[in-house]
Amino acid sequence: MHSLDQFAQEKLDDLQRRHLRRVLAETVREDGIWVERDGKRLLSFSCNDYLNLTQHPAIKQAAIAAIEKYGAGSGASRLVTGNHPLYAQLEARLARIKKTEAAVVFGSGYLANAGIIPVLIGRDGLVLADELSHACLLAGAQLSSGKVMTFRHNDVAHARELLEAHRAEHDHALIVTDGVFSMDGDLAPLAELLALANEHDTWLMSDDAHGLGVVGGGRGSSFVGNTHIPIPLQMGTLSKAVGAYGGYLCASEAVIDLIRNRARTLIYSTGLPPACVAAAIAALDLIEREPGYAALPVQKAKAFTKAASLPDAQSPIVPVIIGDEEKTLAASRLLAEEGYLAAAIRPPSVPPGTARLRLTFTAQHPDDAIARLAELVRNKIMAH
Repeated sequence: MHSLDQFAQEKLDDLQRRHLRRVLAETVREDGIWVERDGKRLLSFSCNDYLNLTQHPAIKQAAIAAIEKYGAGSGASRLVTGNHPLYAQLEARLARIKKTEAAVVFGSGYLANAGIIPVLIGRDGLVLADELSHACLLAGAQLSSGKVMTFRHNDVAHARELLEAHRAEHDHALIVTDGVFSMDGDLAPLAELLALANEHDTWLMSDDAHGLGVVGGGRGSSFVGNTHIPIPLQMGTLSKAVGAYGGYLCASEAVIDLIRNRARTLIYSTGLPPACVAAAIAALDLIEREPGYAALPVQKAKAFTKAASLPDAQSPIVPVIIGDEEKTLAASRLLAEEGYLAAAIRPPSVPPGTARLRLTFTAQHPDDAIARLAELVRNKIMAH
């Protein structure tokens, strides 16, 4: 065996022993909620398509029209010839929704976070990250070459301690956090973090990948509770509730112009296909027009947690924490036998000892199916 293959096989064998090896499962999504896997039709509670917009006729038609007019791909990076006219429409729409001066769209949420943070924080800078921040926020922080420290999850007092001890040593400082945490579904204390940041001449950046479209009247986590928390750096994705693809940053004109000039993941990436941008515009139109529809995923998640005797849901994401990786895989198989797709999430996606079923609720999930799922979780999974 070639040494490279031997290296790979040893790593795979180790993952297998620890029940952490992943395999790609071919999945046919029939519509917003039903999927087919291994010849079996399952009701999916594992997709981030919270508003089921990937299959919405108006969104699909917008994508088709964009292909007919602009072609299948953008052909180059945005700073060369890939900045097709739909980009300006989408960025203006995002800035309006988030109540900022401007916005810039990236190829994905991961590319956005990997590009934004290194522009703002250099070798002499400081990044404080919530310990449960998404992997791409942490990756962007590491790419910045600055000092990176984590604070305990949603612990503003701990973040304050770290700032008081270390802020003076650095020219610039940035706090980063998810707005809605992707694996736990809880919300960040954004108002308190913004106040803390302002006290210490520190900037705050929130990743609203799982907030836009489903909380805060559809505007996202900085608008929860009929408030507006003016976070200076509002990042997010277009691939969850929006149902398309791409990432974005909403901020001031000066910050956005700097990002366009210096973010390597924007400068050196081909622009998004016109169909993705057109679909996102159409989806944002629908979200703004129908706030009642946008509220349904959280309502259905709350109905589930009440019926399953779990803590009240704050977002469409509900974790059913089991702990042991093998038991979590068994629970996922049990639900599949009952006709439900509930993905098992294991380390390193979540901390060791917190393997879980990550359930996600969408606008079109039938209420009776949610009630049945709650019964199964309460009586067959959490009871053991």
